[in-house]
Amino acid sequence: MDNQHRQIKGYRELNQEEIDLMNEIKAKGEEMRDLIDRVRALAEQAPAEPDAREADHPMYWVRYADGSFRSGLMYLTRAVARPTSF
Repeated sequence: MDNQHRQIKGYRELNQEEIDLMNEIKAKGEEMRDLIDRVRALAEQAPAEPDAREADHPMYWVRYADGSFRSGLMYLTRAVARPTSF
């Protein structure tokens, strides 16, 4: 459907520059996902320390980075798209 965004409340028509930026953000997101997956694979091999706190294990930081990067990509997407809805 060519005009889907027009049928969703709060979305507007994007110009070509905005569309290109949105696609670039999405592509960077896929690159970031691949990087996080590689770091996650390494972190999962780290031995658990018997007396360590959760924040001492690399997986804590991988999970934190994953969520933070997802949020950052969403913020960039909203900065370009400028939806009017909450």
